[in-house]
Order: sequence, then C-alpha cells, then structure tokens
Amino acid sequence: MSLTKEKPEKTSFLAKVSQAFTPKAEIKHTTYLVLGVFGFLLVLAVWSLLTYGKLVDNFFLPTPSETFQSGISLFTQLDFTGDVAVTIYRVMTGFVLAAIVAVPLGIMLGVYKPIEGFLEPLMSFVRYLPASAFIPLFILWIGVSETQKIAVIFMGSFPQLILMVAAATKNVADDLIDVSYTLGTSKKAVLWHVILPASMPAIMSSLRMILGWAWTYIIVAELVGASSGIGYMIIQSQRMLNTSNIFVGILTIGVIGLIFDYVFKWLSRLLFPWS
Repeated sequence: MSLTKEKPEKTSFLAKVSQAFTPKAEIKHTTYLVLGVFGFLLVLAVWSLLTYGKLVDNFFLPTPSETFQSGISLFTQLDFTGDVAVTIYRVMTGFVLAAIVAVPLGIMLGVYKPIEGFLEPLMSFVRYLPASAFIPLFILWIGVSETQKIAVIFMGSFPQLILMVAAATKNVADDLIDVSYTLGTSKKAVLWHVILPASMPAIMSSLRMILGWAWTYIIVAELVGASSGIGYMIIQSQRMLNTSNIFVGILTIGVIGLIFDYVFKWLSRLLFPWS
C-alpha cells in the first residue's frame, strides 16, 4: 500500500462561483467587500464612459471630475457642511420621534389583537397618504420653521414604521410562545423574555429601512420654505442650472445613508448576536 497521501483536488473557479450562488450560502467577508467596491467602480466606469465619451452632454450629466471639483467648492467655499449638518439634524429628529412612538405601539399592535383591530386599519389608511401632500397644511399650521420640516419626516416615517414593527412582532414563532406557557411563564414574561428578544433584530432592520425613506422626505420638505439644507442647495442649483452641484447633493445623501446603514448593521450584530 502506498504511503503517499493523495493531494485534495483544488476546487475550480467555476465550482466556487456555482457554490456561491447556492441560495442563502455564505461567502467570505473579503469577497463581499470586493464585490461591493466593484459595484461602485462599475457605476463610475459607465458614468465616465457616458460623459468623457461625449455620449451625453455635460449640461445634463457632468463628468466625475467636474462633480468632484464642485464638491470641493461647496464644502470649502459655500459652507455646504452647515447644510449637511442641518439636514441630518432634521432627519434624525423626526425619525427618532417617530421611532419613540411607533416602536412601542407597533409591538403592542403585533402582540395584542384588540390593539391590532383598533390601529391597523387606521395606520393602513394613513400610510398611503403621501407625506409631501401635508406640507401645505403643515405650513399653515406650523409655519416654515424647523418644526414643519421635522413634522414631514415624522408623518412619512411613523405609519410605515408602526406596521413594519407589528409585522416583525407577529413573525415570532408560535412554538416559542406555546413552549414558554407550557413551562409556566406569565403573560408579561412572555412579552419581555420571548417575543421582544425574538423580534428585536427584525425591528432594528425595520428602523434601518425607514431611515432610508426618511431621507427621501427631507429633500421634499426642504424644497419649500427652507433657507438651508441639502434640498435647499439642490433647488438653488437647479435654478442656476448648476447640474454638478445637484449631483454633489445627491451623492452626499447617498454617502450619509450608506454610513447610517452600516451603523445600523453594526449595532444589530453588537446588540443581537443571536440573530
């Protein structure tokens, strides 16, 4: 019998790709990051091809270098940092207020049927009302102050969030609840020690999704009756036909959103390692 050990066959590249596309299969973190960077580079390459290749007029689509120069000018000469800070304050204030009210109500809506019967039809109705349609009313009721813009964020976030939190709570497996009652757990303890721990990862994911929506509402709010903010800068640039500044505003929102998104993912892993 030969004492030489047979070398394991190396997995081919196509086999690795096929394995990676197995439903819900894990991939290396490094590979995940590389794919993410490649996605951005692909968009940048298409953007460069369209602009530097003169396939699209620069008036409608500025080149990456023009956008970069406009960004430097905005941040160093036109105090765009102040606009960014004001917009972040408005978004986070409205979003946090909505979360403080919506998360407890959503949990109760998902746990207790009487509250579901009372609130769910109303919230299902309200969530189809566009937040931007309330801007004229908020201006009449509140004026064009900071409160009006925060109210738009609250109105756009609250009904969506309460229903998503309720759905996350409802998705807790009934078997977990049944077993806890079998072991003699009280109703109150079932809520705090079974339902909440099981649903909190999904609730955190709902908060992350709604924060993304909140950023779309703030731009609309800042287009009317504002003297600062990213949305204000965008509408002023549109009036001056400065397309590159508009792109800077849009890209800035994307970068801020990406940062918040990864912060939520990090908090979710930190606070809920069992998810």
